[in-house]
Amino acid sequence: MKLNKNSKRRKELVAIAARLFCNQGYESTTVRMLADAMGIKSGSLFHHFNDKQEILYAVIESGMLHAMEIAHQTLAKAKTPKDRLYALARAHLSTLLEDRDAHVVALYEWRSLTQESRDLLVKLRDAYETSWREVVNECHEVGLIKGDQSLQRHLALGALNWTVQWYQPDGKLSPDVLAKELVAMILREKV
Repeated sequence: MKLNKNSKRRKELVAIAARLFCNQGYESTTVRMLADAMGIKSGSLFHHFNDKQEILYAVIESGMLHAMEIAHQTLAKAKTPKDRLYALARAHLSTLLEDRDAHVVALYEWRSLTQESRDLLVKLRDAYETSWREVVNECHEVGLIKGDQSLQRHLALGALNWTVQWYQPDGKLSPDVLAKELVAMILREKV
């Protein structure tokens, strides 16, 4: 059977699966739970996906593509290296905190992917990290940052990714404030 990977219904199903995988975990989410949440029979799920693993892949892929799209849009508007660093940090937080489910699944369910799926998604991850690599390099070139660029990039992404554990949307801190704090920390500035 040929699956329509761009159908509106499939995209809806991916969003529902993202929510379930985020809340229940991939291993604890059954095909029956997915079908029930989607309002379809278990067998009907396989008109859209070959198996549960393909659903996980689709969830993570959709989140990664969305993150890349937001990053590219945001970077296109930023002019200076510092502005570009802020824009990238803010875009990353936007995907993690405002469009949370698929990104949390990517962070915590990566290990549940087959090696083949991981290999395909690593290409997307590497393309996304290229944006970070370029922006951190720009900041180095103009003297805003000194030191090991790879380490700085990994520390920044690690700090941003960890926010899903403690960030409170109804708290005092906004994603804008978090992005400004991260940039100030990286640039060793006072906020």
